[in-house]
Amino acid sequence: MNPRISMITLGVTDLERSIRFYRDGLGFPQLESPPSVAFFTLSGSWLGLYGYDALAEDATLSSQGSGFRGFSLAHNVMSEAEVDKTLAEAVAAGATLVKPGQKVFWGGYSGYFQDPDGYLWEVAHNPFFWIGPEDTGE
Repeated sequence: MNPRISMITLGVTDLERSIRFYRDGLGFPQLESPPSVAFFTLSGSWLGLYGYDALAEDATLSSQGSGFRGFSLAHNVMSEAEVDKTLAEAVAAGATLVKPGQKVFWGGYSGYFQDPDGYLWEVAHNPFFWIGPEDTGE
């Protein structure tokens, strides 16, 4: 796995309040986004804000108790096959597969794993954008 964080997605309880905090309070540049999510550009990555319960549901985890921590780290790759390969590499390294790679409602392909401490990673192929080394100056 090429170590990189493409996007940090935070599960939030009040999307509009969080948008105001990041956009207006901290000055993060907001990208055009669907109404149910907000995206901000960071240096070489993105910050996503998404409903807490909706993010847990997307990862097929309960939003109650310790099963879901309110955010996921995203690693974007170039193809659906690379999603599956990366998930398999993570599992071989000691991760727990949470959601196998599959086509998702937003038009891409993704799956989730948890690292040994339970932190949630999404591995995604998003045909609508790519953040890679050429975009970050690496």
